[in-house]
Amino acid sequence: MILTDISIGNFRNYDSLELEFHPKLNIFIGANAQGKTNLLESIYFLALAKSHRTSKDKELIRFNEEEAFVNGHINTTYSTLPLSISINKKGKRAKVNHLEVSKLSQYIGHLNTVLFAPEDLNIVKGSPQIRRKFINIECGQISKVYLSALSSYQKVLATKNQYLKQRSPDKMMIEVLNVQLSEYASIVILKRAEFIEKIEKFAAEIHHDISNGSENLKIKYAPNIKYESSIQEELQKELELLFEENLAKEMERMQTLIGPHRDDITFSINDFDVQTYGSQGQQRTTALSVKLAELELIRQEVGEYPVLLLDDVLSELDENRQAHLLTSIRDRVQTFVTTTSISDINHAIMNDMKTFAVEQGQVKA
Repeated sequence: MILTDISIGNFRNYDSLELEFHPKLNIFIGANAQGKTNLLESIYFLALAKSHRTSKDKELIRFNEEEAFVNGHINTTYSTLPLSISINKKGKRAKVNHLEVSKLSQYIGHLNTVLFAPEDLNIVKGSPQIRRKFINIECGQISKVYLSALSSYQKVLATKNQYLKQRSPDKMMIEVLNVQLSEYASIVILKRAEFIEKIEKFAAEIHHDISNGSENLKIKYAPNIKYESSIQEELQKELELLFEENLAKEMERMQTLIGPHRDDITFSINDFDVQTYGSQGQQRTTALSVKLAELELIRQEVGEYPVLLLDDVLSELDENRQAHLLTSIRDRVQTFVTTTSISDINHAIMNDMKTFAVEQGQVKA
């Protein structure tokens, strides 16, 4: 999968910009706060219809403007496909092959991306919320069923929590919402379990190589609830019973206490908890292994490697980890890198690339 070009209008600090990209390596070079990360963010937005930096869409629109847009073309094994996403105060509009889609879930998945930034090291040592965000983004790219079920679950969950916060909540309405939650939650849970099982297989092998065979990485799904069945209909019934058992407690606490919105992921190396007891080096190796595993999993699921976005991350990795990263992507994955200095990049992959100088919202190839 190759992103051949992009055009941006009123996005962050860019008023108007058109760029053509190299099929292998593209490097954005410039001082801090010049707009390098904004370029990566525009690619991410084109792929996933949202930012990785903010949940407030209006922050993406250039100051004093009403609308922002990002357009681009992707080349796959089978076709060339134009994509377009725009945003204004009323919401977002997305087009695939010039045709507007009614739901963003129909748009997401055409351009697959994996982002690796310094904050992604928090996948290992950060909060469960960060790990849930990680699994939602990556699983959502490869499974429209998951994306749809997650969206529905979150909407019903928000409605239920509103009812629970009322002075005299409607118990019957909450029971109805619990049935809906159980249906969507059963799909989310099983898709997450499947995703983690697959990502562990790739990540364990990569981690074993980076550690020269001395460390065995395990990644496990830690659902908020205990369940028995891996059949969706049966799991749904299990969840309905659990919600029923917890109804009085939830009404007392005025919030939904069980469900995939409280899930987590655990990481262990040689059977000890790397999140709590691992060194910074082990935590970084684990995060790197997971990111490289994402590339392989997406290739397995959709048939092509995704586009890789490296936002100022190379300077955060030591020589050994950087070498493994660059060796893994060389000649296989179209990569976009932001850096303040070309010296941060291993020269082994710099024989076939395109560089862009970024300064105050201006880009020169």
